[in-house]
Amino acid sequence: MLMKDPDERTKKRDAMASMTRRIATVFGGSGLIGRQVVPRLARQGYVVRIAVRDPERAAALRPAGAPGQIVPLYAPLENSAAVARAAEGAEVVVNLVGQLSERKAGTLSAVMGRGAGLVATAAAAAGARRLVHLSAIGADPAGATAYARAKAEGEAAVRAAFPAAVILRPSVVFGVEDHFFNRIGTLAKTLPLLPVVCGECRLQPVYVGDVAAAVMAALVRADAPGQTYELAGPRVASLRELESWVLAVTGQKRRLWTVPAGLFRLGARFLEMLPGQQPIGDALQLLARDNVATGELPGLAGLGVVATPMEAMVPAYLRRFAPVWKQQPAI
Repeated sequence: MLMKDPDERTKKRDAMASMTRRIATVFGGSGLIGRQVVPRLARQGYVVRIAVRDPERAAALRPAGAPGQIVPLYAPLENSAAVARAAEGAEVVVNLVGQLSERKAGTLSAVMGRGAGLVATAAAAAGARRLVHLSAIGADPAGATAYARAKAEGEAAVRAAFPAAVILRPSVVFGVEDHFFNRIGTLAKTLPLLPVVCGECRLQPVYVGDVAAAVMAALVRADAPGQTYELAGPRVASLRELESWVLAVTGQKRRLWTVPAGLFRLGARFLEMLPGQQPIGDALQLLARDNVATGELPGLAGLGVVATPMEAMVPAYLRRFAPVWKQQPAI
């Protein structure tokens, strides 16, 4: 009896593995939401490519899967060839890339507008079964901010290249590593007064775990393709109310200080000049508009996700901002 050539057996085994291997590509997978989505995809059996600008940062997610299951890739959205390689052979593609501000004019449009279109085009060319695109509540082609306009540009580009894409529009996202409640907690702990800018702006914070669950549902639900969903939590509150709540949760005794718009702009320009600081950009204009669900589009419930109240999650991870004696657990 003749034995098969070892090389032939290896080629056959690799061919069979490639036929059964399911690939998911997550652009921006190392961010707040991506760190929740990537492990969930791995648990579903996908080989997960994390397509990012900084693969070293994404490497921290490798232990969330089996050896070799989670693969960071260099794929900035300005590089069409890298984007196409990252999407090649993917069954599902998720685009979580986003940024709030820009160091020079046009970068938001390049990343969240044209970049989103590149991802959608690559997903379509790769024959992906599903594309989920993360946008934002307030996306508007005629918006007052470059952020709102770039998000709307991205949505239009995605729809043009991949009409069945699922678009998710979250409000402010909170979670253990968020840059919202943690920033308020930091300010409350370090400043004698807690500044309030555009305190009457209404927000509807949504839990990062719920956003990740919405992404996963959008990848499998038969009624999701082509839909746009607004992802928001169960509570609407003004920024002033949220800052007061953080003070109560952390036990910090601070007065709220309403900062005039002109003073905020001056302070923002100063902060942007400091080494290592991120540009604040049009943050004032972003805060000047409510960020709540319109009610005109389906929400978390439409994807079978029950919204998590911020009261159930935030106090635990803001405990570190409380005075030391209040951080001790009750006996």
